[in-house]
Parts: sequence; structure tokens; C-alpha cells
Amino acid sequence: MLEQLFALSGLIATVWISLGVYIAAKFYPNYNHRRQFCSELGAAGSPTQTLSPLINNYPLGFIFCAFGGYLLALPENNWALTLSGVMIIVHGLGTWVAGFFPMDKDPYTETPSSACQIHSWAGFFMLLSLFIAPILIAFAPEKTFLPTWFRAVSILAVLLAGYFLYKLATVFNEKGAVGLYQRLSYWVQLIWLSLLSIQLALA
Repeated sequence: MLEQLFALSGLIATVWISLGVYIAAKFYPNYNHRRQFCSELGAAGSPTQTLSPLINNYPLGFIFCAFGGYLLALPENNWALTLSGVMIIVHGLGTWVAGFFPMDKDPYTETPSSACQIHSWAGFFMLLSLFIAPILIAFAPEKTFLPTWFRAVSILAVLLAGYFLYKLATVFNEKGAVGLYQRLSYWVQLIWLSLLSIQLALA
């Protein structure tokens, strides 16, 4: 039972963050999911600065690390699964750091605070880790028990996440729908993580 819970922790993380962002936004007057970053919920001086990391970053960091640790402990492990587990643990650690060091309330400030710079670097490693992990799985050894279709889905997830990230960059200077494209990019990665989690639970 406990092993199944760890196997499904990737799926749990996706459900958790989806609910966590939704709940935190309810306590942020006039918060706009389409035009505001998720991190603005925990930004310095925001109405949910304390609440958001408590219900999102801190528990999620543990869940991501638990899933990464599960990958490392798999008896059918190989280099791809091992490195993917490390990447997911990096994602969990980055989630903790990003929660502890809040971004500035204004994401467009030209002189970001030290905390905001640390937050941004943590976000960069979070983003990078979930770009690398699907690529590793896609090119895992043939004997890996993950099905062929999942390798194709892994590549598709990377391409879609990259496309939405590109769209985010194009609308950033216009102060457009940055929240929308951030969510689309990140949730594509989370859906991939959920599918991996389900595959491992069923294996």
C-alpha cells in the first residue's frame, strides 16, 4: 500500500498543486489566473504571501522528492530512471527554495530583490528539471518496462511545454496572458509526471 502511494505521488503532486493554486487565489482579491504568475500568490507583500507556500511549495516539495526517491529505489532501475529521479528531486528542492524566497510583488520590476533573484533561479532549475526528465525517459534503454507510446508522449510533452514557454516569452513584455502560458507549460510537464506515476503504479 505504501509503495503504491509513493508510486502515485507524481499524480498526487499534480492534483495537489491544481487545488492549492485555486484555493490560494480565492484569498487574493482580484487575482487573475490568465494574466498573473502562480508565484505571485506567494510574492512579497501579496495577500497570500504566507498562505501560498504553506499549502503549495512546502508540501509539494516533499511530494516531488518522495516521487523522485521512489524512482531511485526501483528494483528495475537503469540510468534513465535514476537520472529522472534525481531531476524530480531537484524539482522538489527548487519548489522549497522558491517558496522560502518570494518573488517581488511586481514581476516586471527592473531591479529585483535578492530574494526574487533566488526565487527566479529556483524556478529556472524547476523548469529545466522537468524538461530533462522526459527526454531521459524517451531515450531510456529498450528493456525499460515503460511502453513505447509513453516515450512518444515524453517527447510531445517537451515540445508542447517548450512551445508554451516560447509563447510566454513573447507576451511577457506586453504584460499579456503570462499566467495562461505559464500554466499551460507547467501543467503539460505535470501531466507527463502524472502519466509516469500511473505507469509505475500499474507496472
